[in-house]
Amino acid sequence: MEEENFLSGYIAIIGRPNVGKSTLLNRILGQKIAITSNKPQTTRNRILGIHNFPAGQALFVDTPGIHKAKGKLNRFMVDQAVGACSDVDLILFLVEANDAPGGGDEYILRLLEKSSVPVFLIINKLDLVKAPDLLKLIQQYSERFDFAQVIPISAETGNGVELMLKEVEKYLPQGPQYYPDDLVTDQPEKFIVAEMVREKIMRTTSEEIPYGVGVKVDSFSEQPEKNLVVIQATIHVERDSHKKIIVGKGGQKIKSIGQSARREIERLLGTRVFLELFVRVDKDWSQNERMLRELGYSKK
Repeated sequence: MEEENFLSGYIAIIGRPNVGKSTLLNRILGQKIAITSNKPQTTRNRILGIHNFPAGQALFVDTPGIHKAKGKLNRFMVDQAVGACSDVDLILFLVEANDAPGGGDEYILRLLEKSSVPVFLIINKLDLVKAPDLLKLIQQYSERFDFAQVIPISAETGNGVELMLKEVEKYLPQGPQYYPDDLVTDQPEKFIVAEMVREKIMRTTSEEIPYGVGVKVDSFSEQPEKNLVVIQATIHVERDSHKKIIVGKGGQKIKSIGQSARREIERLLGTRVFLELFVRVDKDWSQNERMLRELGYSKK
């Protein structure tokens, strides 16, 4: 396709924590690159997803949930989300169909008022509401902000997502092809592997433990002659008690985490994986600048 007819642009996906931003990105791409869980603040970094279509390339930026930040890690997360709204061509503001606008949504709407790009209101979890309630929600938001489009979807089932993509394409400017056709993200495999391990921890532990966990891949060794990748990763926790919970009685919990993560990593890489996990206590690492940098939670 000639460059002058090629459409490309960046689209930020923003919203409160746990409204389905990462699920939507995975649905758009047709594969999993962003981790999900039913716990808020699962996503910590901006993650780029590359969606190719016949006329161009749409670059979706999944962001951490915008929330009242306490502590250095949380401030980093919110900065990532707010920063994603600059230098984009379109913003998708994701809300839940079964949840009336609250203080967090109002805060995001005030941020959007400062933006000069079109904003879509994407109402997720369409399957959880009846039509009259959906219309009421659309009216509540439309009275508050002049959205370019309002599109109800279900990121979980895919209902409405194709329609959303068609509308997104109409708003993209002419531009270059930023990435090759066969690339779905700009994140290195080591980052996604670390995130998949962290997801399994978030899904199998409770209370404050998931929020005090960071994962770093220490080694990533490909052995193509054996159709094998050998990975060693360290799970960083803030307290001895958290380490005991993650390791579990007789090491059963960490074994389960490792097995579950390994299966998902094998699907991602398309090869056999040997995954070895270690747990290390770094007291209050989420407030330590050096540790935040090591684990990728600091501005470049």
